[in-house]
Amino acid sequence: MLDIEKARRETPSCEHILHFDNAGASLMPQPVLKAMKDHLDLEAEIGAYEAADRKQDSIEHVYDLLAQFISAKREEIAFIENATRAWDMAFYSIPFKRGDRILTATAEYGSNYVAYLQIARKTGAVIDVIPNDKSGQLSVEALKNMMDERVKLVSITHVPTNGGLVNPAVEIGKIARKANVLYLLDACQSVGQMPIDVKEIGCDMLSATGRKFLRGPRATGFLYVNSNVVESLEPPLLDMHAADWPSRDEYIIRPDARRFENWEQNYAGKIGLGVAVDYALGLGLEDIWRRVKGLADRLRAKLSTIRGINVRDLGIEKCGIVTFTSKNVDAQIIKQELAKRGINVTVSTKVWTRLDMEARNIESLVRASVHYYNTEDEIERFCQAVCEIISK
Repeated sequence: MLDIEKARRETPSCEHILHFDNAGASLMPQPVLKAMKDHLDLEAEIGAYEAADRKQDSIEHVYDLLAQFISAKREEIAFIENATRAWDMAFYSIPFKRGDRILTATAEYGSNYVAYLQIARKTGAVIDVIPNDKSGQLSVEALKNMMDERVKLVSITHVPTNGGLVNPAVEIGKIARKANVLYLLDACQSVGQMPIDVKEIGCDMLSATGRKFLRGPRATGFLYVNSNVVESLEPPLLDMHAADWPSRDEYIIRPDARRFENWEQNYAGKIGLGVAVDYALGLGLEDIWRRVKGLADRLRAKLSTIRGINVRDLGIEKCGIVTFTSKNVDAQIIKQELAKRGINVTVSTKVWTRLDMEARNIESLVRASVHYYNTEDEIERFCQAVCEIISK
C-alpha cells in the first residue's frame, strides 16, 4: 500500500495548492529536486564537464533505471530532451515512400499528425485513420481489416491528451507483429501512471516524457527502440555522439538506441529523471496505477452528479485524466476561477486532438488529472469549487 502521507510530505507544495494538472506536469518530489540542485551546485563549484565526469556512474545508471521501468534493455534506451523530440527522432527515421500507409488513431495528438502530414506531402505516403469502436477506443477489429502489404507504420497515442481513454496497446501490438509492421507508441501520458512493459505491448518504438506522471523535471524524455529494428532506422539528425567519423568521407552510426541522442544534454535533468524513475519503482507501479484509477473513478462519479456538467472520457479502460464540459460556462473560465481558489487544471482545445474533438463537436474541455499523492478530500473540494463556479 502507498504511504500517501509520506508522498505528500515529500511534495511540500501540496500544502498550498490542489494540483490536478499531472497530465501537464506533475509536482516533483523532494528527492528529484534535491538531486538536480546538487548537480547544478556541483557544476557551479567545479565546472560542468568536470561535474559530469564525477557523476558518470549516476548518469549511466539512468539507462538501467529506464530499461527496468519499461522492461527493456539499456541499449534500447535513448535520453532525449522531451517526448515530442523523442517521437520525432523515431518517426522521421523511417524511410517512407509513395503509397506507404501510416495507420493512426482518431484521438491522435496534433503534433504527431502534423508530422504525418509533412511526410505525406514530401513522400506521397498516405495517412489512414483507424475508427473507434462503440466504447470510443481504437477499434481492434477495424485495425485488423485495414492491414495490408502497403502498411508501413502503425502509430498510436496510448493515452490521448484530451481524455481518460487508454487505447488497447497490447492488442494493437499483436496485430502489428503478425503483419511484421513497425509500431510506434506515444506513451507521453501513460508512462508513470500505469505499468508499461514494451515486450508485452510489442511496440518497436516508444516515446515518453519526464515531466508528467513520472514526476520528473521538464525538458527530459526518453525513447525506446527495439534492438531488433534499431539498425534499420537512420536518425534524421546525427552528430559525433550519434555517429563516429573514422575517415574523411565516412561515418558510422552507433549500433544502439543512443544513435537518436545528441551530444549536449541537460545533465541535472537527466539525473533528476533517473531519481524520479527510482522513486516510482520504489513505490510500486501497480500500486500507483491502482491508486490513480481509484481517484479518477471517484472524481468522474462525483462530477457526474453535478447538474450542468458532462464528463467526456471515453473507452473501456480509463486512467487518471478526467475531462468535462459545462453547459453554461466556458472551459477557460472554469480554469481561471479554479486557479483563484488555488486549484490547477488545464484546458484541452480542439487543435490538440482535432479529429476526435471535431467528431464529438467539442471546442474545448476542462482536463483534471489526478496522481497518487492527491486525496479524496481534494476531490470533494474540487467538485465543490466546480459547483460554485457554474452556479454563479
